[in-house]
Amino acid sequence: MTLHEPHPNSIYDVHSGMPESGKPKLKINLNKALIFLGVVVVGFIIIFIVWWNNEIVINNGISITNRDEVTKSLITGLDCVSADSRPIAIMLASDVETRPLSGISQADMVFEMPVDPTGITRFMAIFQCEKPKEIGSVRSARNDFIPLVAGIGAVYAHWGGEHGALEKLNSRVVDNVDALKYEGEIFYRKSGIRPPHNGFTNLDLITKTAQNLKYDLKNNFSGYPHQKDIPKKNLSNLANQINISYPGRYAVGWTYDSETNSYKRFRGGSAENDKDNGQIVKAGVVVVMNTSSKFLREQYISVDVQGEGVVQIYQNGMVVNGKWSKDPLKLDSKLYFYDDSGKEIKLAPGKIWVEIVTQ
Repeated sequence: MTLHEPHPNSIYDVHSGMPESGKPKLKINLNKALIFLGVVVVGFIIIFIVWWNNEIVINNGISITNRDEVTKSLITGLDCVSADSRPIAIMLASDVETRPLSGISQADMVFEMPVDPTGITRFMAIFQCEKPKEIGSVRSARNDFIPLVAGIGAVYAHWGGEHGALEKLNSRVVDNVDALKYEGEIFYRKSGIRPPHNGFTNLDLITKTAQNLKYDLKNNFSGYPHQKDIPKKNLSNLANQINISYPGRYAVGWTYDSETNSYKRFRGGSAENDKDNGQIVKAGVVVVMNTSSKFLREQYISVDVQGEGVVQIYQNGMVVNGKWSKDPLKLDSKLYFYDDSGKEIKLAPGKIWVEIVTQ
């Protein structure tokens, strides 16, 4: 049997597939056409439903993924749309006249440490997931915070610094943004507040400067392990109240709130509130890091933040005793927290405050 090619002038009937003679015309099977159209419409509906369930568009036009798909912060273990972004560490004052601080409740992790022989403290606040409108009062860099910011891998923002700290920062041991170089641009002073406590900034300004300085703004911090479930409590490890014996009005208290499974912060006998949003400062995890210090000169001390020492981890209304460790030979080594069996302690999801207590 020989197969023949259709004549080039032949017109095929869509229904029969056979050539017609005479005047060309196209016959369309209406039922098949309607079925085809229905399949196309259903397909578009399915695509729309899938898209709608996986993306939410909010009023300002920013698209974010479904809550179930939001990346977790490697610092806090909480949902964080900017978890892949490099953290920014900002030095903040602890002085009485600077209270309440702006932005402090929105930091993912905060280090508090004595910085002079009288026991007055200073903060280093790590920001990644939240963006306060304003952050301050911004203060100077201190030498003992540099290993801690290096261990997190954050960009270090500060307003000048002590001589030893500036020497290290100028040698580029960590990426930093110094207000002394950008006063009036990235950092600004507010009227009505006595200097040097009137310095402020925000994350957009610092990020833009970091981009101009060609800093890598991708997160490289390995993070901390986090609990999936709350461990059972027993009478031996209950901890509803934490007291940090910093001097006078710098004394700190943390009170456990079972409704939010977090600790509320008090300082000098008053609630620690955030001027930026009016909220009380809360932490899912409070770390009490015990270490030693030595007197340097009239206004300065040196605090040991590399090496190892005793630590207490307060979370879920309980305390876990263990050891902190940071490689003394590696500036950018991570600060670890181990239990008595030598395993890294899993932290409750939430903001972290590290209270460094010296002897």
